[in-house]
Amino acid sequence: MNRFHSPAPSSTYRLQLSKDTTFADAVELLPYLDALGVGALYASPILESGAGSNHGYDVVDPTRVSAERGGEEGRRALVAAVREHGMGFVLDIVPNHVGVDVPQVNPWWWDVLAHGRASQHAATFDIDWDAGPLLLPVLDADEEKALSELALSDDRTQLRYYERAFPVAPGTGDTGTAQEVHERQHYRLVSWKRGAAELTYRRFFDVSTLAAVRVELPEIFEKTHREILRWVEAGDIDGLRVDHPDGLSDPGGYVRRLRAAIGPDRWLLVEKILGVGEELPASWPVNGTSGYEALREIQGVFVDPDGAGVLTQFAAEHTGRKESAHAAEHAARREVADTILVAEVRRIAGLVPASEPQQGGFAPVHLEQSHLAAGRERVEAAVAELLCGFPVYRSYLPEGREALETAVTVARTHRPDLADVLGEIRAAMLADPAGELASRLQQTSGMVMAKGVEDTAFYRWNRFVALNEVGGDPSRFGVSPQEFHRAMAAREASWPATMTTLSTHDTKRSEDVRARLAVLAEIPGEWARRMRRWSAAHPLPDRSLELLAWQNLVGAWPIPAERMSGYLTKAAKEAKLVTSHVEPVAEVDEAIAAWPAQVLADAGLVAEIEEFVARIAAPGRSNSLGQKLLQLAGPGAPDVYQGTELFEYSLVDPDNRRPVDWAERRELLARLDDGWLPEVDTEGAAKLLVTASALRLRRYRPEVFTGYRPVPAQGVAARHAVAFARSASLVAVATRLPVGLAERGGWGDTVLPLPEGTSDWHDVITDTAVEGAAPRMADALSRYPVALLVRPA
Repeated sequence: MNRFHSPAPSSTYRLQLSKDTTFADAVELLPYLDALGVGALYASPILESGAGSNHGYDVVDPTRVSAERGGEEGRRALVAAVREHGMGFVLDIVPNHVGVDVPQVNPWWWDVLAHGRASQHAATFDIDWDAGPLLLPVLDADEEKALSELALSDDRTQLRYYERAFPVAPGTGDTGTAQEVHERQHYRLVSWKRGAAELTYRRFFDVSTLAAVRVELPEIFEKTHREILRWVEAGDIDGLRVDHPDGLSDPGGYVRRLRAAIGPDRWLLVEKILGVGEELPASWPVNGTSGYEALREIQGVFVDPDGAGVLTQFAAEHTGRKESAHAAEHAARREVADTILVAEVRRIAGLVPASEPQQGGFAPVHLEQSHLAAGRERVEAAVAELLCGFPVYRSYLPEGREALETAVTVARTHRPDLADVLGEIRAAMLADPAGELASRLQQTSGMVMAKGVEDTAFYRWNRFVALNEVGGDPSRFGVSPQEFHRAMAAREASWPATMTTLSTHDTKRSEDVRARLAVLAEIPGEWARRMRRWSAAHPLPDRSLELLAWQNLVGAWPIPAERMSGYLTKAAKEAKLVTSHVEPVAEVDEAIAAWPAQVLADAGLVAEIEEFVARIAAPGRSNSLGQKLLQLAGPGAPDVYQGTELFEYSLVDPDNRRPVDWAERRELLARLDDGWLPEVDTEGAAKLLVTASALRLRRYRPEVFTGYRPVPAQGVAARHAVAFARSASLVAVATRLPVGLAERGGWGDTVLPLPEGTSDWHDVITDTAVEGAAPRMADALSRYPVALLVRPA
């Protein structure tokens, strides 16, 4: 439980700033966001990033604001406009890494390449200098041929590989060929294929163009945060969201230092994926996370658990294998540890003393070379297995000892022959929880989890992809109302200032795609029959990819072939079953890329898909409105991802970073303010109405959003309602499992007894009075599948 409760905004609105959405563009959007009821603008990173970056996580110069986004003048104008509208400003920051794809635009990295260990920035980066020259995996696969193509600039101060440039160390470029000069540098250009196994600097996950920085060092923290802290000191920033703290050497120490720097009154969040039942360490002085645990709980209550059996059976039948989610995740994590993250595994193993098992214990000995090699292989295998055993993204020793113990137990179960080595590693970590071995192993476990589970297993294990979401647990088929209420009450009690979310720039599918797919859990038999027939007519090179493809096709329908092709190509490569980013298979890639156009060219099939989507779309929209209302009215500070105030059917990035039609949203909001009550249709104005109604209430009547208690419905259809009260003056109610509700003939005599038997309630969504202390659900939800009931102030 954390009691560090800084003021949180009533809500946030996430805006992805880039050269195409600049500070000036954001200023123009503020009147709309203000009218929508948003409490704070929540901006993606705004420090100088790579040219054309649409996300900002590839910061190349932490000492200045992005010129492409509008520069310092534009930033100041944006802050001033935010203040004029009475809104807060929340900023996403990236402490873990910087972008090094184009060395000359990152002055720190350029200096390190030029001067090596003597560089004034050598300590900035997490580089293994003892391993020899810094390896840069930028050459084509044929390394020997690529090296023959190196050239020197006219003044011999740069090495060139086509459009790429690298510095020549002072005094090393005066004579010789480009290849000879290359051999004198503090770095070596190598094939991109060597990066996974031989890289000598820590990266962001497996992305070699993002180099980790050592913010655990006070002087590095100061220079990487100087500009951001200047903005904080000036009063320009009300809150910070910290990207990927699990990649840091000491996340707890980092957030404590950051809290000390920004003071107690700034809102501070971490992008942290919490496992089911996991909480942030109590010692972290933060207000919460960016909300993925809330996403799992809120979406999950709209999933029918009764659909699990049929969908499980169908997935096993279709793929020809019966595999649990846990087994699939472990296999994917181990594959990642053995391939794309093997450099990290080897670096960790190198911190374990050369040893071999002996009678009476595990003790260092002098070994022959062959025995040393065998010993290193066992240590590397033990490290890889241990990384795959953590039940959470990472432990935080000494607080997270339980997670480490679980990881050791799991690893011993999979590899009992490595029990002695695992025991030695465990003992070393516990003896020095702040040491390099413990730090590197913990920060790498998060990388293995993210790449193995989110970016591999979630594209392989496709029983029901609505659950394959960041922060999700596909093995848990939905969330019961009881579990939902417990989670919401716990959030209000322990983390009332945390952020909640349903869609982010990192989600695999938008909230509305998942809401539509949730309907499949109510009609699993019909879905299985249809998909079996469709996949027979248009097969893909992999059966599990077919499960993924057809679910996403109907979830995002209508979707152009180009968007679907881009998504499927990425998904297949992430799954790594029949093709991959590292080992592409041309004929497989071509077949997958061509599949969407072939499907959309089949007129008969398209007609059937349209008929099926028309059937699930309406209950899907009911789910969308329900989960949106529960998020916006529930505990925590809700975030709205750009554009999702209308129904928005996007898939994983870059699909979810497409331009937003702001003019349409402005026009619809103006019509709503004139008293229009739209239908729940494809236009999406009904979702905008629900969003604006809840955001405005949160902003202008914050006192009613306190406390939490379930409000159970009574009657024959009670299981189809989920409702809660905030204070004694607000009740939110939503419809769940709408297909089942319709099949049983509607609400019947079901009623919703309101708190304390009061009858003076008003639905702010429809602007109508609600009659009685226990209104009939059929009346309360006669217009929309949701209601937000409020008593007068």
